[in-house]
Amino acid sequence: MNQSQSNNPLHGITLKAILEYLVAEYGWERLTERIQIDSFRNEPSIHNSLKFLGNTDSARAKVERLYLHSVSYDERHRKDNADHRSGSCWFFSNFSGICPAWGIF
Repeated sequence: MNQSQSNNPLHGITLKAILEYLVAEYGWERLTERIQIDSFRNEPSIHNSLKFLGNTDSARAKVERLYLHSVSYDERHRKDNADHRSGSCWFFSNFSGICPAWGIF
């Protein structure tokens, strides 16, 4: 693998997978609000959007940026919420003696 691909966070992720994630996350209407692309607004479909984005680099870049932002946000919040849901209080117990899940101990 060359150096440029090893640093590319989208390496190995197809445009189709990106679109499917974004449509599942936002739906076509909210996706259109975030990125004004006609293929999202007029008779939206994965197939039509793939054809358009394959030929329009600037629109594809916007879609990829939204995907990276969305995935990054999801990962940050799932990690934070998972610690509290699981009752993991390592950080709190080692530094304050207070755990949001267990209270003071």
